[in-house]
Amino acid sequence: MADIVDTSKFYPGMKLKWQGGLWEVVDCQHHMKGRGGAVLKCKLRNLDTGSISENSFVSGNDKFERVVFDEKPAQYSYKDGDNYVFMDMESYDQVYLSKEVLGPALNYLTDNLEVSLDMYEGRVMGITLPNSVVLKIVDTQPNFKGDTASGGGKPATLETGIVVNVPFFVANGESIVVDTRSGEYIERVKK
Repeated sequence: MADIVDTSKFYPGMKLKWQGGLWEVVDCQHHMKGRGGAVLKCKLRNLDTGSISENSFVSGNDKFERVVFDEKPAQYSYKDGDNYVFMDMESYDQVYLSKEVLGPALNYLTDNLEVSLDMYEGRVMGITLPNSVVLKIVDTQPNFKGDTASGGGKPATLETGIVVNVPFFVANGESIVVDTRSGEYIERVKK
């Protein structure tokens, strides 16, 4: 039986059927109008093409079929041209995925990272990352006397190219833990 959800139940990462394809909710914002119901402005990513669609829905009115993927354990191995190669941990087969299929998960891929392949009707539709990953800082501004841990932050470029905001006390070459769901700094890795 299909799991039917309305737009009031949307959350980032939810997969659903829409317009004849499979889509992932990237972002949702509730906007209240003066007299009517709330409007939900959503960014959806097509899981086949990687394209992003921005749409508005009346909160609670539209119904969608939620898709639940089967998950298979895998490990990221290496990049081969335009593809990213994963090893299926059960069969040891190599699975090649494009950057369009991986989408924003590319920001967190490091050698030997263990992920789950999202399977739907025998096809790999993407990956599920662990909730957090350890990444090394390759470029950030140095500390200055008077910077405090609670007084804001500074941008830091990580080994995968993603830029996150980190506390002032974090320096080049250090490793940090990053939340893969929000892209935010969690903590510095202790040596």
